[in-house]
Amino acid sequence: PQLPHGHMPLPSFWKVVEDSLQQSGAQLRAFCQAFETVAPSPGTQPLTPAEERKVLSLVSKHGPDKLYQVTSNVSGSRDLDLTLLRGQIVALLQSADTKGNTSRWLVDAGGPRGFVPAAKLRPY
Repeated sequence: PQLPHGHMPLPSFWKVVEDSLQQSGAQLRAFCQAFETVAPSPGTQPLTPAEERKVLSLVSKHGPDKLYQVTSNVSGSRDLDLTLLRGQIVALLQSADTKGNTSRWLVDAGGPRGFVPAAKLRPY
C-alpha cells in the first residue's frame, strides 16, 4: 500500500508532518484556554452531598440568616479555635468570644463548635 505522502521528497514530507503537529498544538492550546474560561472558579464550586446535608442541618438548627461561609482557610491556633477550609459553611452562635472580643465568633461547623476570626466569614 502506498502512503498518501510517500511520493514526496523527505524534506517536504517532514514539513507536512511538522505543520500538522503545529496545527494540532494550536488547537489543543485553544481548547485548554476555552476550558479554563468555562470551568467554574473554586469560589463557586458546588457543595458535596455531605456538605449539603450539613448545611441543611445547620439551617434547621439555627435558621438561614445565621449561615456564614469561610472566605479563606482558617488554622486555629488557640484552644477552642476551629480549623476550617475556604468555602465551608458554618452557623453563627455568638458574634463574640467568651471575653467579649467581637473579632472572634463562636460558630457551629456542623459538629465541632469553636471560634473563628470574624474577618474570615461572610454571610452565605
